[in-house]
This record gives sequence, structure tokens and C-alpha cells, in this order.
Amino acid sequence: QVQLVESGGGLVQAGESLRLSCAASGSIFGINLMNWYRQAPGKQRELVAGISSGGNTNYKESVKGRFTISRDNAKNTVYLEMNSLKSEDTAVYYCNADIRTLEKPGLLFNYWGQGTQVTVSS
Repeated sequence: QVQLVESGGGLVQAGESLRLSCAASGSIFGINLMNWYRQAPGKQRELVAGISSGGNTNYKESVKGRFTISRDNAKNTVYLEMNSLKSEDTAVYYCNADIRTLEKPGLLFNYWGQGTQVTVSS
């Protein structure tokens, strides 16, 4: 069994910063791509940032220059550093990862965390 657990969300004012963390645990053989998604009320879930096992990153255009995704492969953890937050960044942020399990290392399974709320007041 594999779990992704996010932490670090909260209520901040516009212009402030937050750092989200997502730790994967369980019967993990390896982790490929790790992503952060977000979903605002009444909107579809959208990709915010992604990072490969080798450290290549990609970002949603509106967060480039403000958000930084990173990972610690030894800790099976991905981070999202969010600076200069805006009210439009308010959403539930979800961690997502493609994981190979010890039981079936030849297959990739996609997992989601439970989400963490980020609220930015203007």
C-alpha cells in the first residue's frame, strides 16, 4: 500500500509565502514523475508544476517565477515553494505521483494525496 500525505497549507495574505510538502510512504520501489495539482471552487483540477526523477521541471504559466517545485528522492518527498501568493492561487493543492511498488516494480501506478487547502486573502 502506498500513501501520499500533503502538509503545509494554510491561510496567508497576498504577497506572502507558503511551502507545501508531500511525503510518499509504503511499499515503494521507485518514484517517477511527481506533480502538484490544484482545484479552486467551481473549477477543474489543473496541473501547477511537475518534476521528473532526474529533476526536470515544468510549470503552469501563471506560477512561473513565483513557485518552485523540488524533490528529495531519499525521502520520497516533493515540495512546492510558493512565493508572492495571489488570491487566485486559492485552492486545494493535491500531490500526485507515478510510483513503482515493491510488489510490481515493472508497472507504474498513479497515486493522489488527500489535498491541502491554501487560502490567500487580498
